[in-house]
Amino acid sequence: MRDRWEERTQAPLLVLAVAFGVAYAVPIVAPGATPWVHRLCTHVEWAVWAAFALDYLVRLALAPARWAFVRSHPLDLLAVLLPMVQPLRLLRVVSTLLLVGRRARMAPQITLTTYVAGAVVGLMMFGSLAVLHVERDAPNGNIKTLGDAVWWSFTTMTTVGYGDHAPTTGLGRVLAVGLMLSGIALLGVVTANIAAWFISRFDRDDAVERRHTELLEALTREVRELRAEVVRLSVPTGAVPAGAVPAGAPGSEPQDVPAPTAPRS
Repeated sequence: MRDRWEERTQAPLLVLAVAFGVAYAVPIVAPGATPWVHRLCTHVEWAVWAAFALDYLVRLALAPARWAFVRSHPLDLLAVLLPMVQPLRLLRVVSTLLLVGRRARMAPQITLTTYVAGAVVGLMMFGSLAVLHVERDAPNGNIKTLGDAVWWSFTTMTTVGYGDHAPTTGLGRVLAVGLMLSGIALLGVVTANIAAWFISRFDRDDAVERRHTELLEALTREVRELRAEVVRLSVPTGAVPAGAVPAGAPGSEPQDVPAPTAPRS
């Protein structure tokens, strides 16, 4: 039952995640929008978080062992409770990203490469928007545009850190730490995935080479057996083999001659 629920809700929840991203980005990219647009985006954010929280509660209710489900999904529970403890906009972003990531990772049709690529793009986008929202109005901040924020997120996630743009507020530095750790983790996953691909490719090539060697050895044995069969069949029945001494020839073994029979009277 739970598997059927997760399969049916996979696509709608991903669509809601895209809607959450748009609702989160619009007030930051267009801060001068009308107030009703900001209110609509806030309502959409809370609605998406509520949908993911409801999904968690339904999966918890359908689980055969509920305490085991809670213990095995601690991040899901944290993501559901986090915005309720402190209704901060950034916490809704973090909780929704955690819930989306968990559901996307459970989807069988999403491969590891697709998941990692989506995680990189999502973290870079939300990291850029979050740091721009925090640092744009900071007195000593130097991240004032979306381009600055994207450049900072890219250099931070790749652990390059040129230093031309850096957060100056406490919350911005917290975002930087989270982005650094996420970037290191994703780079590790990408590196391990590439290494595993090369190893599997080499193993596959070795298996093909071993198969070819086995086939060649089997073919060589068959050719030898066929040659022996041809030689056996080419010698006529009763023919004197080469090197044999004919009967009665000097040096041959004496033959038993039948005794003459007496004439009948």
